[in-house]
Amino acid sequence: MSAISTESTVQSTPSPAEMREKKDRRRAITLLTPGLLWMTLFMVLPMAMVIYVSFWTQTTFSVNSTLTTASWERFLSSATYLGAIWTTLRIWLIVLIATIVVGYPVALFIGLFVRNKTLQTALLVACVIPFWTSFLIRVIAWRPMLGTEGAINMILMKLGIISEPLTFLLFSEFSVLVGMTQIYCVFMVGPITFMLGRIDVSVIEAARDLGASFGTIFRRIILPLSMPGVMVGSIFVSVMVLGEFATAASLSGRKTNLLGNIIVSQVGSLKWTFAAVAGVVLTIIITAVIALALRLVDLRKEM
Repeated sequence: MSAISTESTVQSTPSPAEMREKKDRRRAITLLTPGLLWMTLFMVLPMAMVIYVSFWTQTTFSVNSTLTTASWERFLSSATYLGAIWTTLRIWLIVLIATIVVGYPVALFIGLFVRNKTLQTALLVACVIPFWTSFLIRVIAWRPMLGTEGAINMILMKLGIISEPLTFLLFSEFSVLVGMTQIYCVFMVGPITFMLGRIDVSVIEAARDLGASFGTIFRRIILPLSMPGVMVGSIFVSVMVLGEFATAASLSGRKTNLLGNIIVSQVGSLKWTFAAVAGVVLTIIITAVIALALRLVDLRKEM
């Protein structure tokens, strides 16, 4: 009997590996709990409430909690709202391409051609300097630049390139694209510069010694290794551009309606259900864009 009881006692006593595993599991749960609570309270529950409100009944002067799909039907059948979705997607895609075209060469120069870390830091800080001022000031500053009597028109007329001011530069979709590209380009430069700075210079030198041209080196080495940075920058730019409303309202003269502008106008009119519907649609679009970017590049593997 004593032998049997001893054997059962040994079997019931956890091994050091099991105890260590349980300890690690408890530590992981302890570390994750604050973040999970924060995400639940300030992201999951508010989003669930927005979805719930989108099915409320909206009347002219009030809202009640009777569930209906009337707001969704009106939103999805309205040419104005559907046009706002299309405009938002079009501007997002153009600004995303523009920030890559403008930001990638800058990041390539800072991250690959400038090897001095102090100078790299100084150049990155120079890119961030506009963020030392208010967002609205940076947006409104484009008005005296793009106006009919602005700096660009005056310079072009002085040089004899144009005979009369260009009217499409301000209060148009073009001015919105210019403003957003300038404002959000730095969010593309930073991640790409970080990834380019991690490239081992000896790999590029070895490819050059083997007779590879710069185009071949860029296509086969630099671009693939910098793609995670491009994807991270694309996610940053996409999230901010898709949720934009201030730049469009200020530089387009309210001629360009994005989903963000629809939400602001509906909230201002106390039409909470329509604002909630637009918010849910915008969230779905942003989620789809981020999911697509993460499928193109496995950031956990590349970073």
